[in-house]
Amino acid sequence: MKASMQLKKKFLAGVITATITAAAIAPSAYAQTVVATLRGKAAPGATVTAFNPQTGLSRKATADADGAYIINGLPPATYQVDAGPGTQQSVTLTVASTATLNLAAPAAAPAANATSPTAMEGVTVNATTLTEVRTPEVAKTISLHQIQTIPQVSRNFLEFADTVPGMVFSVDAQGHTSLRGGAQNDSSVNVFIDGVGQKSYVKAGGVSGQVASQGNPFPQLAIGEYKVITSNYKAEYDQVSSAAITAETKSGTNEFHGETFYTYTADKFRSRTPAEEDGEKARSFEKEYGFSLGGPIIKDQMHFFMTFEQKKFDTPITVTPGSDVPASAIGLLPAAAQAALGPSNLPFDEKLYFGKIDWEFSDRDRIEISTQVRRETQADNIGAGQSLSQSIVTANHDTRGTFRWQHSGEWYFNEFKASYENSSNDPLPINYGNGYNYQWRPLNDAAIIGIGAASPLATQIKGQEGPSIQDDFTFNDLTWHGDHVVKVGYKYKDVTLHAQDAQDTNPQFFYNVDPNGTQALPYKAQFSNPVPGLNPIAETNSKQYGAYIQDDWSVNDHLTLNLGVRWDKEKTPSYLNYVTPQNVIDGFNSLDQNAQDQFPGQTYAQTLAKGGIDYRDYVSNGHNRHAPNQWAPRLGFSYDLFADEEHVIHGGAGRSYDRNLYDYLQLEQTKSALPYQEIFFNIPDRPCTVGPNTNCVAWDPAYLNGLQNLQALVAGSNKGQEVDMLNNNLKAPYSDQYSLGMSNKVGDWNTDVTVTRVLSYDGFAFTLGNRYPDGSFFQNGSQPWSNGIPGFGSMIVGNNGIRTRSTQVLISADKPYTHESGWGANFAYTYTRAKQNRDIGEHYSFDEPTIQAYPFVTSNAASKHRFVATGSIDGPWGFSFSAKLTLATPLPWNGAVGYGNGYVFPTGESARPMAYTPPGSKFLVGGKIWGYRDIDVQATKDFPINDNDQTKFYIRFDILNVFNWKNFADYNTNFGNNPLAPPGTPVVFNKQGNIQFVPRTARFTAGFKF
Repeated sequence: MKASMQLKKKFLAGVITATITAAAIAPSAYAQTVVATLRGKAAPGATVTAFNPQTGLSRKATADADGAYIINGLPPATYQVDAGPGTQQSVTLTVASTATLNLAAPAAAPAANATSPTAMEGVTVNATTLTEVRTPEVAKTISLHQIQTIPQVSRNFLEFADTVPGMVFSVDAQGHTSLRGGAQNDSSVNVFIDGVGQKSYVKAGGVSGQVASQGNPFPQLAIGEYKVITSNYKAEYDQVSSAAITAETKSGTNEFHGETFYTYTADKFRSRTPAEEDGEKARSFEKEYGFSLGGPIIKDQMHFFMTFEQKKFDTPITVTPGSDVPASAIGLLPAAAQAALGPSNLPFDEKLYFGKIDWEFSDRDRIEISTQVRRETQADNIGAGQSLSQSIVTANHDTRGTFRWQHSGEWYFNEFKASYENSSNDPLPINYGNGYNYQWRPLNDAAIIGIGAASPLATQIKGQEGPSIQDDFTFNDLTWHGDHVVKVGYKYKDVTLHAQDAQDTNPQFFYNVDPNGTQALPYKAQFSNPVPGLNPIAETNSKQYGAYIQDDWSVNDHLTLNLGVRWDKEKTPSYLNYVTPQNVIDGFNSLDQNAQDQFPGQTYAQTLAKGGIDYRDYVSNGHNRHAPNQWAPRLGFSYDLFADEEHVIHGGAGRSYDRNLYDYLQLEQTKSALPYQEIFFNIPDRPCTVGPNTNCVAWDPAYLNGLQNLQALVAGSNKGQEVDMLNNNLKAPYSDQYSLGMSNKVGDWNTDVTVTRVLSYDGFAFTLGNRYPDGSFFQNGSQPWSNGIPGFGSMIVGNNGIRTRSTQVLISADKPYTHESGWGANFAYTYTRAKQNRDIGEHYSFDEPTIQAYPFVTSNAASKHRFVATGSIDGPWGFSFSAKLTLATPLPWNGAVGYGNGYVFPTGESARPMAYTPPGSKFLVGGKIWGYRDIDVQATKDFPINDNDQTKFYIRFDILNVFNWKNFADYNTNFGNNPLAPPGTPVVFNKQGNIQFVPRTARFTAGFKF
């Protein structure tokens, strides 16, 4: 029964008041997070039915007095839709979309891509794919056909997001995969699978388990299709400030269908890496295999789907010097350190499982129960500045379960979701003992190479576990100066976060290298030193709250407005309730011994105050920290010029909040329980002042003979102990997003041109809090590392302050594949102009006194120009072919520039953050401007067994990087020693170093479908 008109009018008035008063920013659309919405016009009073013959799902709506109807909550699939005799049409709905279908007798042609055989799983049906065009979202859908045909280096389904303007999927030298939107870091992304966010709350990477991983977050065989929203997403999307990915998994149907595959390649099927050209190839191989199966449990009511995939890799890698040091430093290293450079490899093993049962227990109710499991181990921390002996092995585990209940009423739709997650990422060193680290002294001790055992900090056992519930309620039968679809929702999570930041093992010794060679003695040591009675493992129950309301207002056939606002709050007790130890507070209020000659009686707190730091901003009493309210208003519009969905102007503005990683918040506790202490040695080449109030001691060779000898130096004291302190008013990072563009349909092509502006704020960074007695941070180009908190070591403070500014021009042209035409193509071009005040991959920022003091430089997060083209075509005799072209200008280098010889910049430092873009290579046009060039191709041959092509064997052959272009990843720098006459190209690619992506590689796949 419909709601009373009075009730609906009152509700609508409240919604409009709330959303407009909330203020203006970013869009939304009618669809739920992953399911689709079908709307349009039919005869007034007609019953509109959407029926999926593959599963038996049926949903109905009644057209109102002006003929408008809306059906919410439709899983992406092919439907038979009718509103009475002569109106029936077969249409395909895509993930997280709102499609328009006008039904009349005789049937009118709908707004659509083209007629194509489409099915989410198994059955092929000739249907019209409806395209969402009246939306302010900057978004694109990745179809199942693209997933199955585009050449691919991994089975990570997120790789295809690379075909969307503004997105970059990358494979680094270690084989790690990552997805980045715009000019922000990987952690700003969130991926929603069946409407449930996969966010990592502890470590970086955006998706749990994706930090420094060669693996996949989810089995690709289970993905039906997904949508990439680069900006201006709906109010229901949370914990994201760059790109939101929403994917719908496959479901079983009324027929049994399945697939199995095996993919293989090895070192004999690939070209040499640059480091192997003068020697032997490192052993390498890749094996990927798996299967899927789906079908009925009860016809038209209950179905199942399950899949398994496994990856076994041995990836080639090259150990090179750190990117901030000149090539001349290599010959100055000891023989053992030089021998650590060169080819190596990275073993990797991953298993992925997914299972799902859906139940249509009425014509208005659908229940889904699913589970996903990820198990992987991999070797890591090998590459630039990192040797095999200092590597780690990481166990990466993720388990999730989800319950979904969707209920469709006559005038509303409700979706309830409950989930549970358990994710852990546990790296451990492969060797135990001393670590020996060689550093380039002319560039503020920049890392060259480390050998021996990995740092105690290499042990980073961290994870998240707990339940969540969320509910989304949609009113779809409200009218007032047009039609309104109003959606409200809430979310609650109670997730236990845990973190261990180090082990009590593996002391590290540091040796300086300069143009005269390597010092014979280490100048400092770093080591762990547990504090009795304190727990080195931090654990907290993070409580996350979220709520939103959005109104999608179709003012008329031309104009659609999207008004919304979102509220979020996160309470992390280990941060909010933390109490700063009294001995640390006493240290601030004690005399600064280094100040007494110049400023008698000056305390360390007074020293900091001269430098603009109030230590009380970082002292917590357990009650003076509060979780801020995060209000994110959103506004968007689309204007259909001729009301035919062929020429649509769209735009929006919106604020979106991310979150601070627990990886940073937990350091106050873990650093105080298992401090990582630093002792300097008074040696001839690098003297320091030995004394009871300094962390400098005379050198003794016995320090190399056991961790206990170093720990004895600080027994009963906190000498050299790093103190990490967080600002009492930390905020969550966020971005303000603006866009304006136009989409057009030209024949079979869908095109779009959009300009976006994204400003991100409040990124988290640690800086050095120490100051010299006069309050300065620089003296003769040096920093006050030796003037830490009395009785302790350095003061490391955590604040908000990392910012990015980017403007992008996004151009796309897409001709969807259809069976009739036999081909499809996609072109995506992105122009980016971006600035940032800190490398997006770094949160320790010690080059300047505060994060605000960092200059804005050209961002190394995005190439200035990037072009991706894909195409597929059906060939004769059961062959199909596809190709992918990727071109991008070089990523800028971001680092600290110093000139040696005692040179100090006018701002006081001896090395200043700068950005340089190295010269690239040639393609067809533009000269040496390209930093990334790649062409991949694939050919597939089907061997049908039955007449309808549903049962078949197939073989597939991929060639990646056909022309074996070297996409170099490491840099060599040479800034000379005269800032007035720097070299013409101070930054170039290291052509003996690592490469992005892969050398030319052939991959072979065989499979069977039924």
